[in-house]
Amino acid sequence: MGMDIAFWILAVVSVASALAVVLTRDLFRAALFLVLCFFTVAGIYATLSADFLAGAQVLIYVGAIGVFIIFAIMLTRDSRQGSPSGRLRLPALFIGFLFLATMIFALVNTDWNVVAEVPTESTTSAIAHAIFSEDGFVLAFEIAAALMLAAIIGAIVLVRDK
Repeated sequence: MGMDIAFWILAVVSVASALAVVLTRDLFRAALFLVLCFFTVAGIYATLSADFLAGAQVLIYVGAIGVFIIFAIMLTRDSRQGSPSGRLRLPALFIGFLFLATMIFALVNTDWNVVAEVPTESTTSAIAHAIFSEDGFVLAFEIAAALMLAAIIGAIVLVRDK
């Protein structure tokens, strides 16, 4: 019962912070709301007994992507005013509602397999075995890290005074 209440509180805070990301005009505050949204998604994963996903959400999205976005905003000149033109608001709103309708249609028409009982053992060891085994995906993680490093170096080179 307590996990259900925590799930719904986190879901409401997640949706509210996602809306604040879109509706806030201040770019820095929008980035902070995005970090809050990432945290609440990690909490939702924790309430659903997906401990590996919750940890990965905090480490990767909150720790790396959130900080990367905030650094990019701080390194960009004249980022206080955001996007001055509002020409694309109506097409963006239409596309957003179209995407929402598609998501609702997919959710309603999908046959969801529901697990009767919550798993008692950790999922981390099985996922770690899948990643680090001989047929694992370690190379993909290394390539992603090199790409992020190149993006950070590129951002610093672009904003550096000449």
